[in-house]
Parts: sequence; C-alpha cells; structure tokens
Amino acid sequence: EREKVLGLERRSLLAAAYRSGVPVYTSSPGDSSIGMNVAALALKGNGLRFDVSRDVNESAALVLEAKRSGGRSAAIILGGGSPKNFLLQTEPHIQEVLGLEEKGFDYFIQITDARVDTGGLSGATPAEAVSWGKVDPDQLPDSVMCYVDSTIAVPLMTSYAVSKHPPRDLKRLYDKRESALEHITKEIQEKFGHVPLTQR
Repeated sequence: EREKVLGLERRSLLAAAYRSGVPVYTSSPGDSSIGMNVAALALKGNGLRFDVSRDVNESAALVLEAKRSGGRSAAIILGGGSPKNFLLQTEPHIQEVLGLEEKGFDYFIQITDARVDTGGLSGATPAEAVSWGKVDPDQLPDSVMCYVDSTIAVPLMTSYAVSKHPPRDLKRLYDKRESALEHITKEIQEKFGHVPLTQR
C-alpha cells in the first residue's frame, strides 16, 4: 500500500515478497529501528509483539516441509551475521533440538565480502556449517561461497537465472506456514508424544 501512496510500485523488496507469498523473517527484531518503535509503543499500551519462537519454529517447519514433500532445501545467503545464522539454524533446530531425522540443506550459496581468517560467522565456510548439521555433508562439494559484494553478484545471478529458465509457478510459502507448522508438530508428537523438549 505504501508503494501505491508514493507512486513507486515495484520498488520494494518487502512488497515483492508480499505479492509473491514469500515469508520474511528478521533474525533479531529487537536490534533494529522497528524493534525500538515496537518497544516504545509497548510503553504506550500497544499490544503489538514479536513472536520469535514462532519465527524459529515456522522457518524450520518450512525447510522440513520441503524435504518431507520430496523436494530439496537451499540456503542462499547475501552477507552474513545474524540473518545467516537464523536461516542456517533451521537444520540444527530440526535435528538437535526437535530430535527429527534430517541431514542439512541440500544447496548452499553465500555471497559475502567477509573473510574466513577473521573467525567470524559471516566468513564461515560451508564446511564449518556441516559440523553443526546445517549443510548436508554429501552436498558439500557443490556448495558455493563467493567473495563479492551482493550489489554485484545478485544482478548477475538473477540475470543468468532468468535467461536460462522460464518462469515457474510461485510456491507461495507464506500461505503454507500454518500447514507446515501442523506437519512438524504432528511429526514431533508421533515420535515423542507430548513430552516437553527439555525432557527428551
């Protein structure tokens, strides 16, 4: 709606995600201007709240749903840091915390200007991600880490993808969040009953 008001249609990544049914998560909502504004509104009695537990479970459910329905999962990361970890932690959440059988992302592509030698998460390689169960070890040889600025890489990758493959039907994952959560909940209950996670 804001695009229409400003007369700037087709300029916003969030608006494009909305139109395409792509869920958008923020890895640390409190660490942002949005978080500060929501916090200020809370002091004024506003009931708007972030449900970070739902975000973690929902993102993991969407990854597992892709695998359980015969598809594959992919991590395409622009940059690093907290957003990188939020995406990749879906697999350890599924395997280690929830206790479900899984092997990690099938595909891994990261575009970053962070270096490995600094020891930070942003520059961590796919091989490091394997050690946490984030990337399927069988797929490691096909993983890609490209050291380049996203503003250079994304247009090149997008242009290549659009030129090599006709448009596909949208998956509209936003519309499938509830069913994915239901499926992961059912799988956990079938495996463990209603035992709290801390007692597994």
